[in-house]
Amino acid sequence: MLSLSELTDLLATPQKIVITTHHKPDGDAMGSSLGLYAYLIQKGHHVKVITPTDYPYFLHWLPNNSDVIVYTENQQDAEVYVAEAALIFCLDFNTLSRINELGELIRNADGYKVMIDHHLEPEDFDDFRHWNINACAAAQLVYDFIVNVLNDGASMTKDIATCLYTGIMTDSGSFRFPSATSTVYRIGADLIDLGAEHWRIHQQVYDNATESRLRFLGHCLTNKLEVIREFNTAIITVNAEELKQFDIVTGDTEGIVNYALSVNGIKLAAFIIERADRVKLSLRSTGEFPANEICKKYFNGGGHRNAAGGASDKPLEETVQIFKSLLKDYEQQLLA
Repeated sequence: MLSLSELTDLLATPQKIVITTHHKPDGDAMGSSLGLYAYLIQKGHHVKVITPTDYPYFLHWLPNNSDVIVYTENQQDAEVYVAEAALIFCLDFNTLSRINELGELIRNADGYKVMIDHHLEPEDFDDFRHWNINACAAAQLVYDFIVNVLNDGASMTKDIATCLYTGIMTDSGSFRFPSATSTVYRIGADLIDLGAEHWRIHQQVYDNATESRLRFLGHCLTNKLEVIREFNTAIITVNAEELKQFDIVTGDTEGIVNYALSVNGIKLAAFIIERADRVKLSLRSTGEFPANEICKKYFNGGGHRNAAGGASDKPLEETVQIFKSLLKDYEQQLLA
């Protein structure tokens, strides 16, 4: 692992740079990526943001979003940019499997890899690392990278602040999760002082739903929510036909698991959804319950203690039964 001071030296002269983030990017993934993009462009670097897949429509308003290259839609150009890059910034993920086919392309690329991330157990594919599992978001670490590692807070602009505030806001649950420390609030205040319109950002992300998404949410809560009181657990299960019925697109299912967790007395919530290639699970928990342990141990995934995800190659109903059968093993923790 090389020192960040060596990275600072590399960034002192214009470089060809690629920024990428995880599959189906969320607010933190896009906020941190486009925030770093705006900073590096300002410094004279030649920068491309490449996402492995598409991402939610309610993030398309972010500054410089029109410059993003989606790998699945423009594979040829993306491969050229990765091959030519001197530096490849990997934001909000720490294992190359999280970026699908783009992963091996980056693994084999000649450019230095820079990881900026806050997830547990990083894979050692990177040359430079700015990593802290106590950070609430990758966007917080990008802020710290610019302000404290590069010592260049004077170069922060409204566009950078807007993007980074979006990342911090979304990954901290609008500043309500335990990871939203006093330090995070101070960073948020600084970003507002720099021009981030916090009220507008919140509106663009959270008050920007399509009619079909709202009807789908109503369907999930009315017809698909199952509360298992003996284990303080709630599950929402959705099949492929229901996704088609409500014209669900990328981003429409985001956050629905939190409604299950909001039921009084629930300690563990699961949103289990049948996708074209596999069944996906999104888990949320309260307190010390290890949602990430379940995802890592049983569903080829991982994440944070209270927010994790995984996948299953089994059919939807079998996956649900596997999940339910695990609850007995965690009974003591769930009922504590």
